[in-house]
Amino acid sequence: VLARLVGERLQEAWKQPVVIENRPGATGMIGMDVVAKAAPDGYTVGVMFLTHTVLPALFGKVPYDTVASFAPIANLVWLYNALVVPVSVPMQNTREFVDAARSQPGKLSFGSGGNGSPAHLLGEGFRQSARLDLMHVPFKGPAEAVQGLLGGHVSSMFATTSVAVPQVKAGKLRALAVTSPTRLAALPDVPTLAEGGITGFDMKEWEGIVAPAGTPPEVVSQWSRELGRIMAQPDIRERLAALGMVPAAPNSPDEFGTLVRNELQTWTRFVKAS
Repeated sequence: VLARLVGERLQEAWKQPVVIENRPGATGMIGMDVVAKAAPDGYTVGVMFLTHTVLPALFGKVPYDTVASFAPIANLVWLYNALVVPVSVPMQNTREFVDAARSQPGKLSFGSGGNGSPAHLLGEGFRQSARLDLMHVPFKGPAEAVQGLLGGHVSSMFATTSVAVPQVKAGKLRALAVTSPTRLAALPDVPTLAEGGITGFDMKEWEGIVAPAGTPPEVVSQWSRELGRIMAQPDIRERLAALGMVPAAPNSPDEFGTLVRNELQTWTRFVKAS
């Protein structure tokens, strides 16, 4: 969603076709591996997100180096998630979900787009914060996880608001809470987890753009400037807000690189502790 939004404006500005190529699978590793092995000429970039700083600790080895294989360009957005359940279940809010989970240890589940995905991390963090016995059910990607939820194969899921909002508005899913510190404009009637009694739970996702390592600094700078300009446009900010995303740009390639390195350390500790 983010790549297509930005790609439209890049195409207008640079008078070049911008092709968005989805490479799902292996919790994002397949797509990142394509970027890592691409020519470092600025014509191929990739969307790196929080999960990529978790996978090395989770799997021990990935087909690229999360830091050394890429040239960071800019973090574009912060984004939050909603705890959603099928409308067919009786739980109406976080407290009712927690009560139901505690009365049936191990019976309720949460889906995710795969091991180490943001939905997995959020579900695990929620389970720990609320001291619940929930079963994790990984799918091949977030779209499959949502279908599993809609089909009643899992009890709940932390879905990004860009995914959750259309399903909630269509009456197919019920949002119990959002992970943001305050209520989101995209779901103004949905309380935060803190309002539902879950405290000490602070996690926000990020999504940024990286190029293959070795991309010339002047090309990286050109990308960074253009992305900063796009993310500052009022209509882009409005569209992002409707999706539950908060613009993070402009920030420098060095700042984004620091974020990635810090997140690697944070999630390595989290994985080991879990």
